[in-house]
Amino acid sequence: MEDKRILYVSSEVVPYLAENEVSLMSYDVPKMINDQGGQIRIFMPRYGNINERRHQLHEVIRLSGMNLVVNDLDMPLIIKVASIPKERIQVYFIDNDEYFKRKATFTDEDGNLYPDNDERSIFFAKGVVETVKKLNWVPDIIHVHGWMAAMLPIYMKHYYKDEALFAHTKIVTSVYATGFEGTLDPDMIKKVMFDDIPEESVSYLETPDYENILKASIMHSDAVIIGSENLSPSLTKFIESSGKPFLPFAPKETFAQAYTNFYKQAVL
Repeated sequence: MEDKRILYVSSEVVPYLAENEVSLMSYDVPKMINDQGGQIRIFMPRYGNINERRHQLHEVIRLSGMNLVVNDLDMPLIIKVASIPKERIQVYFIDNDEYFKRKATFTDEDGNLYPDNDERSIFFAKGVVETVKKLNWVPDIIHVHGWMAAMLPIYMKHYYKDEALFAHTKIVTSVYATGFEGTLDPDMIKKVMFDDIPEESVSYLETPDYENILKASIMHSDAVIIGSENLSPSLTKFIESSGKPFLPFAPKETFAQAYTNFYKQAVL
């Protein structure tokens, strides 16, 4: 994978958030490609429970200052960056006080999903793409992890479809069992359609539960990786029948070779 450029976009990344299947793979896979001589960037949201001082986050003024429109509202984009100790890996954080300055990631102290999680995911997707455009860094692959990042394939295939920078970029989505209960805002599909994304392309968002959000993301990806050994039968069947190249679950001890081969043979 030497000199290949891979952009990792994730809901959660170790060491900035607690260890789970998504956050660990969102660190292990980029590190593996970095060790192989690939060029990588990692993007994640700057949740309020990330300790900025401990992890030495700092704002990148030249990348901040843009406003993104979400459901007809102008929302300021703030970009912060940090380096993972000992790894020479930079992580970019998408921030906005309205969406991310909270004490937790996805739910309040009572365990209820934040009512604007749908808008946060739209803002995150747009923020990533706009920042990569400013960096003028052309990824060969964008690899998406976690449901908060699931809008990115949809926006890449519609909202940003005419961006010459991404003309040859392929999108891979990893699908995990780690989800959420219930649904996001029932008006989520209207907020996505506000950005001129056709209704028939995102019909799964009529009921924006975890599986339907992932199904919409899969349909707009070029390839799929099953990231969990215990993925639900319905999602597994959907992936297998999607017509997309897919990689079955690979355990930690064998994932490096499996992912590398998949990138080379099914994606690039």
